[in-house]
Amino acid sequence: MEILTPTEKTLYEYIKKSGEVMTTNLPPKMTGALPMLIKKGFVEIYKKQTEPWSKKKKRFVRIKSS
Repeated sequence: MEILTPTEKTLYEYIKKSGEVMTTNLPPKMTGALPMLIKKGFVEIYKKQTEPWSKKKKRFVRIKSS
């Protein structure tokens, strides 16, 4: 397991506790750590349709399953 910075660790724990989080709902001070967590392979971003009548998909982030 790679070493995480304090901000990356805080964000990782936040996402782990929440299960899945919309990227727009992440705490503003933690969003800077998201690209590094993706690059290190700890989390993944995926798109999901949230409203059945709309074709728009929203971006979510979740812990990457091993």
